[in-house]
Amino acid sequence: MRLILTTLALLLLASAHAAEAPPQVTVSHIRRIFHNGEHNAFTDLVRFRGQLYLCFRSCPDGHMVFNTATAIVMRSADDGATWTQVHRFAVKDRDTRDPHFLVFKDRLFVYTGTWWSGPGSIQPKDYDMNKMLGFATWSDDGTQWSEPELLEGTFGLYIWRAAASGGKAYLCGRRKPGYDIGPKGEGDKVQSLLLESDDGLIWKKRAYFAETAGDETAFLFEQDGSLLAIGRHGGGKNALVIRSQPPFTEWSRQSLDRPVGGPLVVKWGAHTLVGGRKTTKEQGAKTSLCWLVGDALQEFAELPSGGDNSYPGFVQLSDKRALVSYYSSHEKDAAGKTITAIYLAELTLE
Repeated sequence: MRLILTTLALLLLASAHAAEAPPQVTVSHIRRIFHNGEHNAFTDLVRFRGQLYLCFRSCPDGHMVFNTATAIVMRSADDGATWTQVHRFAVKDRDTRDPHFLVFKDRLFVYTGTWWSGPGSIQPKDYDMNKMLGFATWSDDGTQWSEPELLEGTFGLYIWRAAASGGKAYLCGRRKPGYDIGPKGEGDKVQSLLLESDDGLIWKKRAYFAETAGDETAFLFEQDGSLLAIGRHGGGKNALVIRSQPPFTEWSRQSLDRPVGGPLVVKWGAHTLVGGRKTTKEQGAKTSLCWLVGDALQEFAELPSGGDNSYPGFVQLSDKRALVSYYSSHEKDAAGKTITAIYLAELTLE
């Protein structure tokens, strides 16, 4: 009897593992959807009130810090086949950068971390994280948008992706310890904080989740309230899988087998998808999509990309279909000049 039960238990365990094996994915309909002659980068996707929204930064002067940068919001009513611009905003004397969505309390927020640039150009040696501010614009219907509003509690913090759980909003913010005055950079000394808000506008520190080497981090709240995060390593080393349970006082960190630039982490059915930039000596920088299996990545797609690229967004269309947005500079215009544009790819589960 014990042998039968043991065999049954092993079969059930094997069946469970088989069910959890990540599915095969077909990538199709890869297309450039936006290019205006400017540097277009740092995407995000979301569904709000039955329509899709895409946001990204657009700047005529390039990738670095410029006060000419703006954030663009586009909308699609046909699952990404066509897009219409519904909002474009900037913050005076600041680089409006890294826009990300959050649907929170029936409102669509766009968060942006902004470098101070002043009224003219600024050199990289003068970039100062201590002068950073988070801003948000929001809409109740996706058509009428607020003016950009300063986020209380974000002075000196570089804000990034947001998530919501249990009636609270959470935001990634990174800063220099003690707001140290020193050279620009986000290396081993930068801290990453989990910020918390009741209304999406006023923020306070909930916890440190990386007291050193903090950087861009994407959050995913599981159904049980636990937090899974994928964190870029501020020292350029391999990215981290970060986990915590409420009340988020204890954190576990496990290194992945590669760096991940501009990380994305989302749930698609029973599986966890991670996207971002990988870099190899042979191919350089590429936008990669993986399944997270335990604490390891299993790559299932490398999107057409190169040079300055990555920062994907994701939105599910159905149980079997999804869209991924990203930016890349692997193409040239008619004059042979490299362009940096926004792309979409369709994913289908086999």
